[in-house]
Amino acid sequence: MMGVLKGMRVVESSAFVAVPLAGMTLAQMGADVIRFDLPTGGMDATRWPVAPGGESLFWAGMNKGKRSVAIDVKTPRGREIAQEIICAPGEDAGLFITNLATPGWTDHATLAGRRADLVSVTLRGDRHGRPAVDYTVNPAVGFPMATGPEGSAEPVAHALPAWDAIAGGLVVSGLLAAERYRLRHGAGQAVDLTLKDVAAAMLGHLGIIAEHALTGQTRGRAGNSLYGAYGQDFLCADGQRVMVIGLTARQWQNLLKVTGLAEPMAALAAALGADFDDEGARWQARAAITAVLAPWFHARRVADFADAFDRAGVTWSVFRSFAEAIEQDPDLSAENPIFSPVTQPGIGTWLSPGTPFGFSAQAREAAAPAPLLGQHTEAVLADVARLPEGEIARLFDAGIVAQPSRAAMPMAS
Repeated sequence: MMGVLKGMRVVESSAFVAVPLAGMTLAQMGADVIRFDLPTGGMDATRWPVAPGGESLFWAGMNKGKRSVAIDVKTPRGREIAQEIICAPGEDAGLFITNLATPGWTDHATLAGRRADLVSVTLRGDRHGRPAVDYTVNPAVGFPMATGPEGSAEPVAHALPAWDAIAGGLVVSGLLAAERYRLRHGAGQAVDLTLKDVAAAMLGHLGIIAEHALTGQTRGRAGNSLYGAYGQDFLCADGQRVMVIGLTARQWQNLLKVTGLAEPMAALAAALGADFDDEGARWQARAAITAVLAPWFHARRVADFADAFDRAGVTWSVFRSFAEAIEQDPDLSAENPIFSPVTQPGIGTWLSPGTPFGFSAQAREAAAPAPLLGQHTEAVLADVARLPEGEIARLFDAGIVAQPSRAAMPMAS
């Protein structure tokens, strides 16, 4: 694989979303990412969604472009081999990411005893050492109580694992920052990150903590309204629903121009004594503004105004289900260069995304399939752990390492 990170080797021990996502991100930028799992499969081996035959589409999605080694790390020799792979020599090696760090064999202090300049990034649940996942962190920091229809009382947990997705990007950032430090100073280090701290930091970055501290107010539900400015969903004559945004002055003026409602909106502003050029004023008057705009949308089909909205630079979108988005949106099709057909051995072929980055000095590469569990065991033991052929054979015979059958391997290759 080519790419901006070609030559870098990263070892991954992970489950769930954030760290697998980080490893995949690095792999799609050209790094050699090696993940190890038990020969029977890790926690993600059968995770939903699944294909009609029961194979995990989650595994196929999160492990694209990586190499897979199957090692029984419950055995002492298996743990030694995993450590040898993590700490293998090389200027661009000795990089480890995990959310499954285990004291005594994959913690930084233990691994640094084998390689002093090791860089490790460990994602934990919270700073107290308690386990956490996105679906526990999100309610803990308050977002479900600010999500949902205005006036409702029930919490609404979102379907997107947002903190996992953000944490995955931060694992990449932390690894590359520490690797840059190592290149300049020759020293490795442990990078620690917790999922709850990712969410807590964002709560502060968005001004929510300061808002509560300075005003004593807690942000409530606003349905589909865009907080702090104007943005609202509207039902159209064809039964479709659209989201329309007037966050900036330009977005607001473009919306009024194309709908022809500038004069009624000016009259409303005058009646309220408000300046709608101010986004905060638009937020405070959102219900009255919506009452002016809603009849315009109710009287029209999306097809009646879609082209005019796009020509006028209105910021808007149709609401779609996953299926509708996949079937209708060109950005989720082969027209978008991040997508290409990928054949996943034993499952089938579908459009799959490569890296969303476009680097001017590297050509964009097509997405690569995820490996079969243990597909690269023999190669990694020989080339990275540098074990002799005879020992590798004995490890296979003892069941300490595993690899797919010979029949499956050509198809995977």
